[in-house]
Amino acid sequence: MDKIYDYLVVGSGAAGLYFSILASRSGKVLLLTKNTLKESNTYYAQGGIASVEKHTDSFQQHIKDTIKAGDELCNEKAVEMVVSEGPGIINELISIGVKFTRDRSKGYYSLHKEGGHSKSRVFHFKDITGRELIRALTKMVRENSNITIIENMAAVDLLTEHQKEDSSLFNPRNITCYGIYAHDPKTKKIHKILSRSTILATGGSGQVYLHTSNPGVATGDGLAMAFRAGATVSNLEFYQFHPTTLYTEKEKENSFLISEAVRGFGGNLKTKDGKSFMHKYHRLKSLAPRDIVARAIDSEMKKRGDEFVYLDIRNFPANKIISTFPNIYKKCLDEGIDITKEMIPVVPAAHYQCGGIETDLHGKTDIKGLYAIGEVAQNGMHGANRLASNSLLDALVFAKISALSVEKYISRNVINFSDIKEWEYYHTERPIEKVVVSYLRNTIRRLVSEFIGIVRSDERLKMAEKMIDLLAWQARDYYMQTELSRETVELRNIADVAYLLVRFAGFRKESRGLHYNIDHPEKDNINWKKNTRLRSSGRRSKSVIIR
Repeated sequence: MDKIYDYLVVGSGAAGLYFSILASRSGKVLLLTKNTLKESNTYYAQGGIASVEKHTDSFQQHIKDTIKAGDELCNEKAVEMVVSEGPGIINELISIGVKFTRDRSKGYYSLHKEGGHSKSRVFHFKDITGRELIRALTKMVRENSNITIIENMAAVDLLTEHQKEDSSLFNPRNITCYGIYAHDPKTKKIHKILSRSTILATGGSGQVYLHTSNPGVATGDGLAMAFRAGATVSNLEFYQFHPTTLYTEKEKENSFLISEAVRGFGGNLKTKDGKSFMHKYHRLKSLAPRDIVARAIDSEMKKRGDEFVYLDIRNFPANKIISTFPNIYKKCLDEGIDITKEMIPVVPAAHYQCGGIETDLHGKTDIKGLYAIGEVAQNGMHGANRLASNSLLDALVFAKISALSVEKYISRNVINFSDIKEWEYYHTERPIEKVVVSYLRNTIRRLVSEFIGIVRSDERLKMAEKMIDLLAWQARDYYMQTELSRETVELRNIADVAYLLVRFAGFRKESRGLHYNIDHPEKDNINWKKNTRLRSSGRRSKSVIIR
């Protein structure tokens, strides 16, 4: 019989790594990632981890800031749970060797203040917090004999059973997840990986947009797989654009992030003629929440016909800028920009998926044995807009809570792994033409960026739905008609995510948080102060049920 693991973790960002460490105390863990362990959204996170420092802050204030940023759609219980766990998480990270920058003159940790926060509460390590977090967690994972690591292997689909005879009886609660099918690029074979529990920690879907701060691995794999299997997904109309990524004329896979902390430091947003503009949009000016800043930049760019705006920190001492933001300073210098003397050209880019696979407060989806944590999950923490630096906190807290929940699940449930089918090789042997994959992928991304971006309209969304449906059909058909590869797997997932995004954006007839529709510019609490939810019909079709 195939080897059966207690925990199968897909994804190696903060959520996946931390969950693996905690779960390894009670069972055997298989940690699978389609690239190397370090390649994740977490690795590129600059800002830090938002958490209350008791002497200067309060849980109540952090909760209030989070709910305000979430524009009344946060689950208050989720917010209270995550925020209250923050100090404990910080202490645990310090105990396992994560370094945070200290204020040497005052003798305690340096805390940044970021957009939407009323207090300085962001623990960070210089401007490479994510890299430091991944360093420490990866070290622990690699040294743990209870954790098996498989790198460079892509998950293709969840391994589930459905009630296929009668779709009217379809109910995700009648489905059990037994693991995944995964593609080995070396042998070109599909492996059946069995586990008593499956934890999706696959991150976001930034690569569905043309301009994104996310690395190339962020192709919405977990979200697409869970949706195809019948899990409920929710709130995908809320995609956060980071207001400030470095603008360059070169086309790149992902944009370099200019951290929120630069504005918290005192950076001022200006148009190309050097004039400040954020005072016209919000009382907090450049420190307003991300959705407001991103829309303001987008508005100024469109009004003026400019491709970017500037972020100016030149009025601060050069040595202070370099010591606080060494990574940003070096990267900009590599691009020919000395940020101590020149303004930084910036443009908004897709950054964080606030919706995702719907879970409860323990990370549990509505498919038995399937859990989701981190950016791929919609657990109620972020609502309609994420507060800066709450993402790593959310990922780590839910990793901790879910580890306890999954342990209870596998101890109470006997799962029958007999008669689990091998992968059905319905693909042809026709080799892929990379020009076709590249064309379909880039066309979908451009369409999503232009029609489902920062500002939307009913007309554009209707047009986008028709075009995306055709492109998604072509992408899925090409996936079926060629040999399986990571490129075709990612193409199918990007197509499925685009299909979801346009439906969610078209469904909500109001403007709230990150979703702004010029045909419905006001917030409508009577009809729309609720989550939007979709799930598939349980068959290989495009039909969905909206609840």
